[in-house]
Amino acid sequence: MRQYTMICLMLLAMLAACGNKKKQAGDAGDGATQAAGPQFSADSAYAYCAAQCAFGPRTMNSAAHDSCGRWIESKFRQYGMDVRLQQATLSGYDGTPLKATNIIASYKPGLKDRVLLCAHWDSRPWADNDPDSANWRKPVMAANDGASGVAVLIELARLIGGHDSLGIGVDFVCFDAEDWGTPQWSDKPDNGDSWALGAAHWAANAATEGYKARYGILLDMVGGRGARFYQEGMSLQYAPQVVDKVWAAAAGLGYGSYFPTAAGGMVTDDHIPVNEKAGIPTIDIVPYFPDCPESSFGPTWHTLADNMDNIDRNTLKAVGQTVVQVLFTEQ
Repeated sequence: MRQYTMICLMLLAMLAACGNKKKQAGDAGDGATQAAGPQFSADSAYAYCAAQCAFGPRTMNSAAHDSCGRWIESKFRQYGMDVRLQQATLSGYDGTPLKATNIIASYKPGLKDRVLLCAHWDSRPWADNDPDSANWRKPVMAANDGASGVAVLIELARLIGGHDSLGIGVDFVCFDAEDWGTPQWSDKPDNGDSWALGAAHWAANAATEGYKARYGILLDMVGGRGARFYQEGMSLQYAPQVVDKVWAAAAGLGYGSYFPTAAGGMVTDDHIPVNEKAGIPTIDIVPYFPDCPESSFGPTWHTLADNMDNIDRNTLKAVGQTVVQVLFTEQ
């Protein structure tokens, strides 16, 4: 993933304060919302995360990448989703041809009213933010920055596949070629357009094909220890009502400490082309560490430490159960 624009704009903070009158965790009334839908299994999501990592780093054009892609596809099919693959050869920041596959799995594909859930499944080829410069050209295991979001999507698919009562359609899209963005050690300028390549390809085609969804939720790095999901700035700009919906659900379930009602930075991520090209109001649930010296994405971001040792079931549970609540309270 991309870059945080280190601007916690006063305007965004004011929007968050005015538009979100919700309580933080620990306030009276936390957890007062009636829980909707099935219980999200953090153990299952953890296992799905570990299963992806067992293939090794899922870097573009690698055997591990292709094998993991087939596994992801098989899990969605196992849980009753209608699956199709969107394949394309995309161009990396350095001109490298990237054989990309967006994995699209649909629940009740015949329904008109739909919600989009998405994450990226490829791994960063270079640990270019590692504290040891000797590791800067080594691939990242990407347990959090990649596998965690897909793991939550697969567990959600398992849950809703067994609940025919859900009255909306859901599309799970696992974007490829998200993390081939310009490395920090490159002499090429990083203007932001080398990231989220699979999402940009999907969004352009979705717009052409007339695909519509009420809104979208992007899950990125949703399993890390100590993660807090501030309200990402571009999400507040493009889809403030969706931010309100999700953060209210989290607060009502007692997860307000994971979802502070305060603005974070702005992120170049998969939700940008989904908003700008596909026209679907989409938010990014992504961690923000305002006081972390290594990165605002946390100490393991784009390092060799992004492995299963730093995945927390409690974080997976907070995010997964919040999304369950959102889906099962849709009217």
